[in-house]
Amino acid sequence: MESNAKKTIITVVGKDTVGIIAKVCTYLAENKINILDISQTIVSGYFNMMMIVDRSGSEVSFADCQEALNKIGEGLGVDIKCQRSEIFDMMHRI
Repeated sequence: MESNAKKTIITVVGKDTVGIIAKVCTYLAENKINILDISQTIVSGYFNMMMIVDRSGSEVSFADCQEALNKIGEGLGVDIKCQRSEIFDMMHRI
């Protein structure tokens, strides 16, 4: 069974604009953060993406990753949130 220790949930929400996926994925690739699953949609001009990533190959701390993605989001005019998968799972239990 896969360990959740370095899994992170990334969500991106906001008005659609060119380059959202490219900038987020470029940051992840440059920091050796692997995308395990990705879903994205655009509804009435609003962009929504959810990613599950694995940070186990990265030297970047969770806090630094979170801060960098927040800055990328600010530059794009979208809201980017990062949550550790275990916290996300606990928050969304029925």
